[in-house]
Amino acid sequence: MKVIIDYELCEANAICMDCCPEVFEVNEKDELIVHEDKITDALRDQLDEAARRCPRQALEVRDVV
Repeated sequence: MKVIIDYELCEANAICMDCCPEVFEVNEKDELIVHEDKITDALRDQLDEAARRCPRQALEVRDVV
């Protein structure tokens, strides 16, 4: 599974971080950081919720084959 971020759309409003703090972090410079090493199948529901709730639709969760 992979998280795709459209940084042109992302406003770093931290809704994704609220949904899945294990993977998403907004730093003190208001930059979104994705901790890709922490993406696991166990977090799929949280990642899907983060993508669904993103107000700018800047997140996408994809299955990697």
